[in-house]
Amino acid sequence: MKATIWHNPACGTSRNTLALLADAGAEVTVIEYLKTPPSAAKLAQLYRDAGITPQQGLRIRGTDAAERGLPQADDATVLAAMVAQPILIERPLVETDKGVRLCRPKERVQEIL
Repeated sequence: MKATIWHNPACGTSRNTLALLADAGAEVTVIEYLKTPPSAAKLAQLYRDAGITPQQGLRIRGTDAAERGLPQADDATVLAAMVAQPILIERPLVETDKGVRLCRPKERVQEIL
């Protein structure tokens, strides 16, 4: 099985999710999204496929998202902010042939393995 993870190596949940993928024998493509952020179109597709809104994929903790009103903003505004400042993307996002999940908690990855 092939999987893509939008990963932050400094994040314990992201590292643990990556380990679960490896333990499952997945052929994993790792994208460090802080270095190589996805486009707004790719983020929109990931969130759509995960069944969540961009606002639900917004990282609040450790960011200024709430102060900027992003949790109440429209999708285009949230996506543009995420592309400009990828730290606003909650992680890890994992995509397989079975779907996409925001893997918080890490066990959510098992839904798409």
